[in-house]
Amino acid sequence: MIVLHIDYNSLKPIYIQIAEGIKNDILSGRLAEKGPVYSQLVLSKELGINPATAAKGINVLVQNGILEKQRGMSMVVAAGARSRLIAAKQDDDLHTLVAALVSAARKINLSEDRLLDMVQNRFTETAPKEGNEENE
Repeated sequence: MIVLHIDYNSLKPIYIQIAEGIKNDILSGRLAEKGPVYSQLVLSKELGINPATAAKGINVLVQNGILEKQRGMSMVVAAGARSRLIAAKQDDDLHTLVAALVSAARKINLSEDRLLDMVQNRFTETAPKEGNEENE
């Protein structure tokens, strides 16, 4: 069963939403590396979209090396895809968050040292506790 959510009212194209949904399923472990991926026909049927739109979303990920066609099989998650997605997400998402954090700090005249102290303290406070398997 597909868990992807498509917002048909979004300005974001549906094929991009499909690609992002598949990426999220890889990041969460719902789709495993070298494991099968939703086919364009299954996506189109379950999401009520045109098969060409589903194929376009899948092809975006093929072009980026996240998915690959395996001979004699359907599309699969490429080896190393999850680690590449994690690295990209760290770079993109965290860069955006840090930029917003620095901007907010400057608006209230918070010093760089104070901001760094606050980040370091929060990082330490939220570190996984040793022996706590839930956080490992």
